[in-house]
Amino acid sequence: MISSLVASRWSLVKDLLLCLFSAGLFIFSFPNFNLWLFAWFGFVPLFFAIQGKSKTKAFLLAYLTGFIFWLGIIYWLIHVTFSGMFVLALYLALYFGIFGLIISTYNLQLTTYSFFFIPSAWVLLEYARSHLFTGFPWVLLGYSQYLNLPVVQIADITGAWGVSFLVMLVNVAIYLAISRLSLVVSEKKKYLVPILCIIVSLGYGYYRLNQRPTTNDQRPIKISVIQGDIPQELKWDSRLSNYIINKYWDISFAAAREKPDLIIWPEAALPVIVEEEPFYYERAKDLAKEINTPLLLGAVTFRDNSYYNSALLLSKEGELLTRYDKLHLVPFGEYIPLKKTLRFLETIVPIGDFTPGREYTVFNLPAKFSVLICFEDLFPEISREFIKRGAVFLVNITNDAWFKKTTAPYQHLQASVFRAVENRVFLVRSANTGVSGFIAPTGKIVSLLADKAGNNIFVPGYKSSEISISGCGLSFYSRYGDIFIAACFFFFVLYGIIALRKRP
Repeated sequence: MISSLVASRWSLVKDLLLCLFSAGLFIFSFPNFNLWLFAWFGFVPLFFAIQGKSKTKAFLLAYLTGFIFWLGIIYWLIHVTFSGMFVLALYLALYFGIFGLIISTYNLQLTTYSFFFIPSAWVLLEYARSHLFTGFPWVLLGYSQYLNLPVVQIADITGAWGVSFLVMLVNVAIYLAISRLSLVVSEKKKYLVPILCIIVSLGYGYYRLNQRPTTNDQRPIKISVIQGDIPQELKWDSRLSNYIINKYWDISFAAAREKPDLIIWPEAALPVIVEEEPFYYERAKDLAKEINTPLLLGAVTFRDNSYYNSALLLSKEGELLTRYDKLHLVPFGEYIPLKKTLRFLETIVPIGDFTPGREYTVFNLPAKFSVLICFEDLFPEISREFIKRGAVFLVNITNDAWFKKTTAPYQHLQASVFRAVENRVFLVRSANTGVSGFIAPTGKIVSLLADKAGNNIFVPGYKSSEISISGCGLSFYSRYGDIFIAACFFFFVLYGIIALRKRP
């Protein structure tokens, strides 16, 4: 009796340690550790913890793993709301729990179907997380590979989902290989499936990286991004409005000496609402005229009784050329879903009262481009639509000052890398406190704004770089979208039918 109790407790402790190990491996796979190799076997400990468990235990163990992982990833939300961070982690962990439930229901077996079914299940859960309740597509499994350039190249066909699929496929293969060491030769042949997938993906990746870029006849465009480094607690202090606009003015003057074709300020760079205090907007227009350079800036605008998070493009003559209003607002940050019912949430987190834009705007100076404001770069469908409407490069203006000196800005940078690869275009980032810089169509981070010590965040300054315009047309992913998700759904349903038929 006692020995049975001891064995039961040891088994529980072992399972909890395996869950903690898995969560830790994944946390270390993402910024600022960037140990992307860990992601390729991070699920293996969890698979062993779930092995042979009931559906309830499998769900709980996977849920615990997810909860620890998300606490380690979105801890920076404590600078905005502790309770909100805790609730969000509880919600996001559900996707891990459901994944554990699926595995326990169908059981991991050494079959060709398993190599497609389990990765497909994970990708579908990531896709659901990215769209349910307006979506939270943060740190997808594939994002862990943003510095692993040969692997991420398949994103121009599959989107980031294909990289997530590949990483999970290897996790499944490693688990099955360890748990079935004494296989006969005929069984080992089944591993040809994941091996072939890796070879094809890497082959395509190296091909794309070594392919000579195709450009049109347009000369390279020189762009300067401005990083104002305005702490969030000072950003809307009316006593500091002059200080803030003067700081952007001075940095922009320094950047203008390099004669860029376009200068970019970050999201909500103007420290006022444009229509309510037009003086500072006029200062920005005067700046564009004085330096004789077009200026793209983020600002809060007010029209038709509504506030908008906007991007404004001023010509070198100081005239407003184009305005874009942010399409995808941050729920519980920029607006309250079901506002009348959830009004109490205003006491938990600081919530704005913005209205979403309606137009997929394409700017046309110095070339056609579109702007992704704040976390809009997390949603590939928005970037794709801009590219399909004629944009030849993308700009992300953002303000991550809310999250202090944490990993949040670097986690945000990961998404921008994938939007560049998916659409095979340059992506330019201008962030209030960082990370600001330039990303090539291959996903290579060409240059980032940094001080002499190499710090990218909470440092003021500017960074200039030339970008080329691709002449190869739309990528497969830009043109056709999430076909890979449909394929994953097909694999998932097919295996589910086969597994159910085999049951007695």
